[in-house]
Amino acid sequence: MTTPTSAGGPPVDAEAGAGVLLPGADSATSGAAVPIGARGSGQLADVWRRFRRNRLAMVGLAIVTVLILLAIIGPYVTPYNAFEQNLANTLKPPSAEHWFGTDVLGRDLFSGIIYGCRLAITVGLLTVAFSLLIGITLGAVAGFKGGAWDGVVARFIDVFLAFPPLVGAIVIVRAVGGGVTPVIVALVVLGWMTTARLTRGQVLALREAEYVEAARSIGAGNRRIVLRHILPNAIAPVLVYSFTSIGVVVVAMASLSYLGIGVPPDVPEWGRLISQATPFLRVPGMTYLWLAPALAIAITTLGFAFVADGMRDSLDPKLRGGN
Repeated sequence: MTTPTSAGGPPVDAEAGAGVLLPGADSATSGAAVPIGARGSGQLADVWRRFRRNRLAMVGLAIVTVLILLAIIGPYVTPYNAFEQNLANTLKPPSAEHWFGTDVLGRDLFSGIIYGCRLAITVGLLTVAFSLLIGITLGAVAGFKGGAWDGVVARFIDVFLAFPPLVGAIVIVRAVGGGVTPVIVALVVLGWMTTARLTRGQVLALREAEYVEAARSIGAGNRRIVLRHILPNAIAPVLVYSFTSIGVVVVAMASLSYLGIGVPPDVPEWGRLISQATPFLRVPGMTYLWLAPALAIAITTLGFAFVADGMRDSLDPKLRGGN
């Protein structure tokens, strides 16, 4: 039996306790759902325990932690200025002086990779944050109100999904102008739709739940119902998707830079470094020029993907009885 709390907070299942219903879980049969916004440190500890048991997830968490630390302090501890050019020192192989060698402009490649990490993490986090804000807002409104609101938002999503992402990003960046900000704008404009669809689907499934009806019965308004009761229970798959999206954004930004669009040519961004190394792909001994930035992109993408996979497994209520 589900009853509202005396303080007007989220409803509590009399047998299982408050919890979050995740995708694929049946509220009538799944028992206690793993909480995202639920009270109780024991339940959160259970999520963390399940996450720790996933070795790839822990590897991903370690990678993400290192990347964030490098993004924060890396440019201050690198041996060289990532923008400092020395044309008399171009294309030097890896050595004790230049760990990753130097690029076509004579810049220290290791310092460039570290600066590129700051750029990638910043763009990735900002893009996903703004995409979440837009997607969750529109998805929640469409799913909760339904009717004409739902139809308008759904058609709006379909229109944006009709554009090829990379082509659309190229058009937007060209129209707005070069730089990091236009890249973020382009990726946000073309990246919020999946979040909106996920949120809409979850809200549609939860808006008629018993605890929502219980909240209505005690006089809770629509805004409170959505923010306090529905979204905390609907947000889990969106958060999992958002971690995967950060890796996708990093790849998308590198793709734009590789094509010569987005960041200025003198900025040591990973995609730009690979582009500058393209003429030397078949030159013996020049593998280091493209290998370092390519590995940086791959490791970043895998790190966030591993964390997302671990979050999905740890938040899945169907696994609760198995561990």
